[in-house]
Amino acid sequence: MSDFQSEMNRTVQGFVAQISELARRAAIDTLESAFAGRPTRSTAAAPAVASAAASNGERAERTRAGRPRVGAKRTSADLVALSDRFASFVKANPGLRIEQINKQLGTSTKDLALPIRKLLADSVITSKGQKRSTAYFPGRKAPKS
Repeated sequence: MSDFQSEMNRTVQGFVAQISELARRAAIDTLESAFAGRPTRSTAAAPAVASAAASNGERAERTRAGRPRVGAKRTSADLVALSDRFASFVKANPGLRIEQINKQLGTSTKDLALPIRKLLADSVITSKGQKRSTAYFPGRKAPKS
């Protein structure tokens, strides 16, 4: 092996050893803090998660403007309200696709994904088509309110 290759191998091995030591220390720090009950640097940086968990999941973290924080879970009341709104809109406007519904309700497909799945499972609405061509229609059952 040439001197350059030997030097390169030593440098890489030293770097790997340093990274391994840092990872080992971080793991030990995390374990020690978990057993001691003190917050680690990573958990101290995520107060929204801790406060959301402490609130029994019934209140989503909100910004000063009153909107839910990014990544905060929606409350069951929020989901029920959105489901009812979607179901009544579909009843009044059968056969529309999700893009058209989102435009009218001011929502996004991501916002409506869970309520739609629940409404379909409860037969409150029905759907025809696949993917982006899916159209929604009133179902056999009335919404649970």
